[in-house]
Amino acid sequence: MGDSVKAGRVYESSLPGLRGITADDKDQEHAVVTREGPTKGDAEIDQLYAEAEDKRLSKTSLLLDVLNISNVLTDGVSAMVDDSFNKCFTSTRPEPWNWNIYLFPIWVVGLVVRYLVLFPVRAALLFMGFNFLIGVFLLVDIAVMPGKRKMALQRKLVQWMCSAWVAAWHGVIRYHGPKPTPGKNRIWVSNHTSMIDYVVLCSYSPFAVIMQLHHGWIAFLQKRILSSLGCLWFNRTEVNDRAVVAARMKEHVNKEDAIPLLIFPEGTCVNNEYTVMFKRGAFDIGATVCPVAIKYNKIFVDAFWNSRREAFGKHLFRLMTSWALVCDVYFLEPQSLQPGETPQEFAGRVQAMIAKYANLRIVPWDGYLKYYNLGEKNPGLIEKRRRVLADVLRAYLGKKPLAPAASVTVPLAATAAAAAPEDGSKAAIAQEQGDGKGPKGTVVSAAEKKEQ
Repeated sequence: MGDSVKAGRVYESSLPGLRGITADDKDQEHAVVTREGPTKGDAEIDQLYAEAEDKRLSKTSLLLDVLNISNVLTDGVSAMVDDSFNKCFTSTRPEPWNWNIYLFPIWVVGLVVRYLVLFPVRAALLFMGFNFLIGVFLLVDIAVMPGKRKMALQRKLVQWMCSAWVAAWHGVIRYHGPKPTPGKNRIWVSNHTSMIDYVVLCSYSPFAVIMQLHHGWIAFLQKRILSSLGCLWFNRTEVNDRAVVAARMKEHVNKEDAIPLLIFPEGTCVNNEYTVMFKRGAFDIGATVCPVAIKYNKIFVDAFWNSRREAFGKHLFRLMTSWALVCDVYFLEPQSLQPGETPQEFAGRVQAMIAKYANLRIVPWDGYLKYYNLGEKNPGLIEKRRRVLADVLRAYLGKKPLAPAASVTVPLAATAAAAAPEDGSKAAIAQEQGDGKGPKGTVVSAAEKKEQ
């Protein structure tokens, strides 16, 4: 391989398929994100946040706050204009080209061909070929004794299954660099766009993979078919699962005849235009890391699987009804941890290599934030912010802050008058005033009624 890494910068390579990629791109800097120490408790965080908001909003001059609001507006507008986190998980909308009278008929013809001709043929061939290969795989699993011969047969069958899927998408895949070969103390890492990344790579050379455990028919393939390759599964929300997988990963890497192990260190699917922070699990076990860069061409279809918007079955249907899936795969030069280099810096250096070849922009976000919802995780924090802001506004208006108690005594006459009909009838008001057991014109809380 013709690449070299000097002073933290990846230089131009002689690999084919690279066009318009320069080595001095400012976006391709190492994305090294350091984590803080032990986190504080939820109660302490809520208290600190409330105090900070109270200090920030407790001003003596409303005019001064209005005059100084430009910085807040600037920050808010900047966050909306350049939201690099959500951009990582946004699907690209195809630009319309059938907008005039002579292009629209061509588009209709193409639509008919893709949905009524190509899709049925692809689905029929995939159904027959894939089910035949699964039947042969199960037969080999039962009839052949465990050993190298059985493992070789299963690897070849898995490769053919993946090739059947690529054929169903009319895949045009170009592979650059040396073909992966099994070896001790080696691990392969790649950027992640969709679950089909594994299919694209395995159609060229089978890999064992570490992946999130799914449900339904995907879980059957994971547990029954791919487990024969030594694949490891985990639940993203289970910390114990990740610890077990890390131990098994080290054990797999240290085997002499182990199938090449593939890891997607981003941990989630990104839209193939950005790359989020690499988890350091693959970079602190002392193994040689072999980077793999996958770049999809969106000329016919966007291969990004937006799991928050579409099911995987719909994603496959979209691929099978497109004209073709075009992709370039680059197997890059193996990298090792350099003297004095931390695992985070090692991960950032490998990420920069992958981003350069796949023409991706590096952002320092943790991909797991995609699954984090502040309102669900900590609803009290949002409520405290609303209460602090309400107290500040009431202070500006010359009113006392609201008491934290559950019940609030308010004049009922005004409320009843507002709710009464406009004809001047006082029956509704008198009835409301006589309902409570306390003095007329007040509302008694549920606790007070219970005491009475």
